[in-house]
Amino acid sequence: QVQLVESGGGLVQTGGSLRLSCAVSGRTNYNMAWSRQAPGQERTFVAHISGSGRNTLYATSVNGRFTISRDNLKNMIYLQMNDLKPEDTAVYYCGARVNSGSDNNLRDYSYWGQGTQVTVSS
Repeated sequence: QVQLVESGGGLVQTGGSLRLSCAVSGRTNYNMAWSRQAPGQERTFVAHISGSGRNTLYATSVNGRFTISRDNLKNMIYLQMNDLKPEDTAVYYCGARVNSGSDNNLRDYSYWGQGTQVTVSS
């Protein structure tokens, strides 16, 4: 069983920054991802990081603004979000992939946290 707990969301102005955190229970080397869901929209892929942290993948909409990282000693996953825009407003979820699969296919991730709200005001 894997438990994921996100934190760090909040209200920020356009152009601001936030850092989201995800505490992971259990093994430390899962492939991990962040996803987000805006009101009335489907959940979409944001970023992926491999178990070692050497490989990352980003959605086009956040590439160059967001950075995913991990600290396996602390069992933590992070998402540094810079230059935030109103369209980044969403609930952000941390997910763990325990089997093989595609890095940006959310259906391949077996566990998800409860999410943390990010609101960007214009």
